[in-house]
Amino acid sequence: EGNEPEDSMKITYSELLHKVCQFANVLRSQGVKKEDRVSIYMPMILELVVAMLACARIGALHTIVFAGFSADSLCERIVDGGCCLLIT
Repeated sequence: EGNEPEDSMKITYSELLHKVCQFANVLRSQGVKKEDRVSIYMPMILELVVAMLACARIGALHTIVFAGFSADSLCERIVDGGCCLLIT
């Protein structure tokens, strides 16, 4: 379920695994490797979960910055965390 009660989606574990593996391959193609740091700046949608699980799958550390933060706050968190990639 998303932020709004009417925002919902159903997905099977198999479908989720497929999406996570696909996105993990995207992360690898962008040069993300084990122990790299990744920032995720997204609202509460399915792709947020996929991004988190894809990072975990390849051993990358992730930090979530919720979409309500300003650009300056986001920038500070990326720099302080030493992140190599921002997912939006």
